Amino acid sequence: MLFLQGVTYYHPNKDLLFQDIHFAVERRSKIALIGNNGAGKSTLLRLMAGELQPSGGRIRAEGKSFYVAQLYDRFNGLTVAGVLGIAEKLKALNEILAGNVTGANLELLDDDWEMEDRCRQAFRAWNLDGLRLDQPMDTLSGGEKTKVFLAGIAICRPDIVLLDEPSNHLDAASRTLLYEYIRSTTDALVVVSHDRTLLNLLPVVCELSKRGIAVYGGNYDLYAEQKRIESDAREQELKGREKELRKAKVTARESLERQQKLDARGKAKQEKAGLPTIAMKTFRNNAEKSTARMQDVHTEKMAALARDLDQLRKELPDPGKMKINFDDSSLHTGKVLITAADINFAYGGKAIWREALTFQIRSGERVAIKGDNGVGKTTLINGILGNLQPANGHIDRAGMSAVYVDQQYSLIDNQLTVLEQVQQDNSGALQDHEIKIRLTRFLFSKEDWDKPCAVLSGGEKMRLILCALTVRHQAPDLIVLDEPTNNLDIQNLGILTAAVNDYQGTILVVSHDAIFLEEIGIGREMVLDMGSDSAADPDMGSD
Repeated sequence: MLFLQGVTYYHPNKDLLFQDIHFAVERRSKIALIGNNGAGKSTLLRLMAGELQPSGGRIRAEGKSFYVAQLYDRFNGLTVAGVLGIAEKLKALNEILAGNVTGANLELLDDDWEMEDRCRQAFRAWNLDGLRLDQPMDTLSGGEKTKVFLAGIAICRPDIVLLDEPSNHLDAASRTLLYEYIRSTTDALVVVSHDRTLLNLLPVVCELSKRGIAVYGGNYDLYAEQKRIESDAREQELKGREKELRKAKVTARESLERQQKLDARGKAKQEKAGLPTIAMKTFRNNAEKSTARMQDVHTEKMAALARDLDQLRKELPDPGKMKINFDDSSLHTGKVLITAADINFAYGGKAIWREALTFQIRSGERVAIKGDNGVGKTTLINGILGNLQPANGHIDRAGMSAVYVDQQYSLIDNQLTVLEQVQQDNSGALQDHEIKIRLTRFLFSKEDWDKPCAVLSGGEKMRLILCALTVRHQAPDLIVLDEPTNNLDIQNLGILTAAVNDYQGTILVVSHDAIFLEEIGIGREMVLDMGSDSAADPDMGSD
C-alpha cells in the first residue's frame, strides 16, 4: 500500500537527516515507529503523508492516507471542516440542498450524501457532542484538537492512517477510546508514540536511526527485551575492548622496554668490539628507527581500539550517570509543606470543582493529580505554588523552594545557549570544566554547547532542565512536573524516570502515563471532578 525505496531527506540547511530508507506498509499492518528525538520520525510520517518530498529515493502510495499531526498551531486559522478536508464537499452539499444542483457541486459531493451524519457519529464516538463543522480550531483545547483529527479517520475513511504522538493532550478517558480504536481497527497504521501502553498494542516495532530502519517483530515489551539483550552484548563487547586496550598498552610498554634492552646490549657489544664512530652512528640510527616503527605500530593499534571504545560508549548512554545528585532537601521527611482547606477556584462566577478540596502534602511524598482535560489540574498546581489565589478557602505553605517544569519548558530561556542555560543555575560555584562534564553526562556533546536553546526538541529541553538542576547546590523541596512525558522519546523518558527516582524530595506530577507514574513510585492520587454545573477551566488547553 505504501512503499519507500531508498528514501533520503536533507534539512533545508543541507544537513542529512536520514538516507536510503526502505520501508513498506502492507494492508492492515499495524506498525510502531520509534527512535530518539531528532531521528526524523515526524519527518518520515510527513513524507509518507505527501506533505514533504524526499531529497532522494521514491515513495509510492496505493490508497488514501490520513495524517494526524503532533502539532496543531498551523491549523488555527481553519475551521473543523477545513482541517478535515471536507469544507468544499460540505459547501457543495449545502448548495445542492438549497436547490443549486450543478454538475460542479455534484462532482464535489461525489455521492457522499451521508457525510454530515458520519461527522455527527464520529464526533459522538470521541465525546465531541455539540462540535460544529464551522467551528474555528483555535477555540478548541489541545485534547479536543487531537480528537477532531481522530474522529476524522471515520469521516474520511482512509486506507492508511499515520499517527504522530496521538495520545499527547488526551485525558484518561480519551486514551481509552484511542487504545480501543488501535485494537479494533482494520486500517493500516503507522504510529509514532512514546506511550508504552499504546505501543504494546502494535505487533511490529520499527526503530529509525541514522543507520536506517530496524524491524523488530512483537510489541514494545518484546522490543525492549531484544534491545536489552543487544545492550548486554554491547556491554560485553565494551568490556572486551577495554581489556584489549589495557593489554595493548602493557604489550606496547613491554615491547618498548625489551627493544631498548636489546639496543643497549647491541651498543655495548659494538663498543667492546671497537667499531669505528661512523659504524656506531649507523647502528644507533637503525636502532632508533626500529624503536620508532614499533612505537608507531602500537600507537596506531591503541588509537583504533580507543576509537572503537568511544563509539561503543556513545551507543550506551548511562542513565545512572544522570543523577540529580545535589545536597538533599533540608526538610525532614513527613513535614507538612502544603495545607489546603476547602479550596475552589471559579471562572465566570462558577466554581470549577463539584466539591471543595481539603488536603495536605508532606515532605518526601509522591503525589499524582488526575482528572479529565479542562478539570483544572494546572490551575490547582498554580494555586499550590502561590501563583493563583482560590476563590474559596485558603492554602498555607511552609517556607520551601519549588521547581515547576511545565509543558512549555518555561524554565528554559530560548535566548541562551545550552552552556549558558546551565551556567545560569550554577549556585554551587562549579568550575567551567565541571559544568561541561555534567552536560556530557546528559548527552550534550561539545557540538551542542553553543547551540541556542530555541532549536532544542522537547526531550532535549527536559534533559537540559535535569542537567541544570544538578549544578544547583541545594535541592528544591518540591518538584512539580506537568505532563512531563509529552514529546519525550523512549531514551529521554528513561533518563527522566531515572533522574526522578534519584531525587529524594517531594514530587507532584500531572500525567496520564500510567506506566511512568508506576515507575516513579507515586504513593497517592488526587482525582479532580468538575461536575456537570461547574465552570470549565479557561486554561484547559494545557491540562
